[in-house]
Amino acid sequence: MAFKLSTGDVAGFKVLFSMAIMYGLMALLVYSIVHMHFITPLGIDAPLDRFSEGRALQHLRVLSQDIGGRQEGTPGLKEAAQYIKGQLEVLKERAGSNIRIEIEETVVDGSFNMMFLGYSISLGYRNHTNIVMRISSLNSKDTDPSVLLNAHFDSPLGSPGAGDCGSCVASMLEMARLTVDSGWVPPHPIIFLFNGAEELFLLGAHGFMKTHRWSNTIGAFINIEASGTGGLDLVCQSGPGSWPSLVYAQSAVYPMAHSAAQDVFPMIPGDTDYRIFAEDYGDIPGLDIIFLLGGYFYHTSYDTMERLLPGSIQARGENLLSITRAFANSSKLWNAHERESLKAAANEPKDERAVFFDYLSWFMIFYSRKAAEVLHMIPIAIFFLMPFLLVSSNIGLSTWFSTFCDFLKGLLFHALGVVLAIFVPIVFAILRLMFSNHAMSWFAYPYLAFMMFIPCSLVGLLIPRVVWRSVPLTHDVSRLQTSKEGLSDDARFWGAFGFYALLTLAYLAAGLSGGFLTFSLSVFMLASWISFHLAMKLFDHQSLRSAMFYVLPLIPCLVYSMYFGGFLAQFLIEKMGMMGSVPPPYGYFIPDIIVAAVIGLVTSWSVGPLLPICGHWLARSSILKFLLQLTVLALSLSSQFFPYSIAAPKRVIFQHTFLTADASQVVDSSYDFSVVDSNSLSFLFKHAPEVAKELNIGSELSFKATMDSPRQTWMALLPVSFLFSGSLKFPAKSDDILKRYSSFPHLSAYKPHTLYDGGSRRVHLEFYLGSLEKVWVAVLNITGPLSSWSLADNVLPAPESRDGAPPSYICRLSGASHENWTFWLEAISSEEIRVEVAVLDQYMVDAAKKLKGLFPSWVDVTAYSSFLSSYVF
Repeated sequence: MAFKLSTGDVAGFKVLFSMAIMYGLMALLVYSIVHMHFITPLGIDAPLDRFSEGRALQHLRVLSQDIGGRQEGTPGLKEAAQYIKGQLEVLKERAGSNIRIEIEETVVDGSFNMMFLGYSISLGYRNHTNIVMRISSLNSKDTDPSVLLNAHFDSPLGSPGAGDCGSCVASMLEMARLTVDSGWVPPHPIIFLFNGAEELFLLGAHGFMKTHRWSNTIGAFINIEASGTGGLDLVCQSGPGSWPSLVYAQSAVYPMAHSAAQDVFPMIPGDTDYRIFAEDYGDIPGLDIIFLLGGYFYHTSYDTMERLLPGSIQARGENLLSITRAFANSSKLWNAHERESLKAAANEPKDERAVFFDYLSWFMIFYSRKAAEVLHMIPIAIFFLMPFLLVSSNIGLSTWFSTFCDFLKGLLFHALGVVLAIFVPIVFAILRLMFSNHAMSWFAYPYLAFMMFIPCSLVGLLIPRVVWRSVPLTHDVSRLQTSKEGLSDDARFWGAFGFYALLTLAYLAAGLSGGFLTFSLSVFMLASWISFHLAMKLFDHQSLRSAMFYVLPLIPCLVYSMYFGGFLAQFLIEKMGMMGSVPPPYGYFIPDIIVAAVIGLVTSWSVGPLLPICGHWLARSSILKFLLQLTVLALSLSSQFFPYSIAAPKRVIFQHTFLTADASQVVDSSYDFSVVDSNSLSFLFKHAPEVAKELNIGSELSFKATMDSPRQTWMALLPVSFLFSGSLKFPAKSDDILKRYSSFPHLSAYKPHTLYDGGSRRVHLEFYLGSLEKVWVAVLNITGPLSSWSLADNVLPAPESRDGAPPSYICRLSGASHENWTFWLEAISSEEIRVEVAVLDQYMVDAAKKLKGLFPSWVDVTAYSSFLSSYVF
């Protein structure tokens, strides 16, 4: 049977395919910008007064390849500190006579409480190394306000740390060289802090702020971080106040920042040194600048130099130079004493957040919160005024009211379209998973997610437009000198405009900073409406040429919507591999639902502004059927794609667990496994047959009912282990570890308890790490009626309750030393105090190494040994 299209269908498909070409070209532009294709990295032979990515990569090669892993407890961390200090000493020797360079290697100790991943924990540390360099003019004083650049040189477990954060350290070393070789004499001192303990929860930065003599001189800081291997070096946090973001907007060579990131960042599991400097201990104005793309390799063994996106370090370095100079030249650079003195007379509240965003990293738009309170109110004011302006004054109040009611109908229909644009992809995502044997098929192929969810999102957007045809207007058309089509266009356009205006107002009322996107949509829609009405004087109302004049003024805004939304979707897809696993059955669906919803949202704001006019051609049954067929085809094909690859590995946590007693006995030993995404260990072992064979796993995976690994087994990773679910354990031998170590961690009372009136007591404890060689961290989980302890300035963290267990206090201890840890616990009664201890050691016995080596290349295994013991006092 022949398939015939009407004239309207043909026109509709022409519009659809034209839009596809237009958005395709926009996507290519956005992709090239996000992946830094427009940046030409300079080589090692670049002029000495220019920042060179090539020279920075020489440092990175030493840090990530020659030295390798730089984890706490490994020789690589000390080697990295020595290398950094040696490079700085070379710079000091060849510096000119017009600048002063001071270099210090400091060892920091301390303890404090913090909230991390929503859990209250206490941190105790000792013998962590920071390398600090201060460059200043000859006449500067020790109290002069300074600019701090901070990066950490330690790397996470099992990772060479090229991106996180070897790239940051390499950038700072090249920045320090450039400062010296360029002959620039900074008007205010520049401090370079290379801190050696960020991965252990921001310890190096805390130690600097609490103990270093220069900490009170810092007037502004730039924290350099990496959550990936390059791409946009985004300003994710800025503050306190709006001054740091203003300096960035005025000085960045390749601006990459938008204030909406500050609204989203608190929801991401993780933290940076920014909070130590700007929030918890310093109240210092500063910027948190982070590599965000390449999140597939973040905290994995694949975080190598080869994964870095060319041009990323070059753009970062040129920005750093310009921003640092701008801060150093600013009259608002004040030390801690000056900030405290001027706080009462400040022109803006401490928590004021400006609105700012870059346009394709070409330029930045910045305006204050007060300006936003005016600008962001204008769209909603226009929405309420337009019914009065569009209808002549002699028509009457009832007609004005009818016009406004039609606008409200348009608003509700557009809002319904946005909701359906999100809801329909979610429905299709759930349906696909019900007939598929794995989730996240798009993980290694982000384009697949767009192919799966954009067509059905468009269907959701267009459904209200189809329904609109059967909904009568409130207007009596016979009373007006306007066609019904013209009134419908007005109602749909102003309804969509009102929807974005209301969202802009909602952002403003909530105190958030991301309203610039909906505000810009409103502004460009107004320009398009004017252009459309001018074109109507030359062409027919429903002419494609008139629609073209509507679309053209919107293109700059649509490009930005794709830039913002495409980057958000890519970032989210990459992070879905490490966002944590929720117990089945719901956890299986969550990543696909989130990605479907986000792509639906991005589609709605990227295409939605076109629909008031272009929807006339697209809201046809033939086009809806075509889009649904595309969706079904993409969903069918997606099941043929394996979700992981070497370029997008699955993360697996492998813990060799030893249950010890009396510092010399191993009571039990097991191999424990966990994953941090929705594809369970059953999926993993099904596709890793050699591992399954080694573990004696049957094909039916019937072991699941009896081999669950309880959460307390993963105590060495608290609180990160709260992201795990569906963990499994298997029996393992303990002979090899007894040959390697003569003694194991042990906790004991080193002197009699101190008793007080009223029944309270103080327990004096000594913690011995045994003969372990590569200790990363020790975690204590303390249960009992505590009233105080000797850690964290005698302040207990808030108690945490896990899986129905009694409230307990979590303490993490780190730092190598020949001396044992000593501390006391004070209880308000004679009721027993229970202390569970977990020590993470990076040494693996040969059998465990062999097992790790059996995993396929698309799996990244973070492997370590954990020593568990329990005590009652």
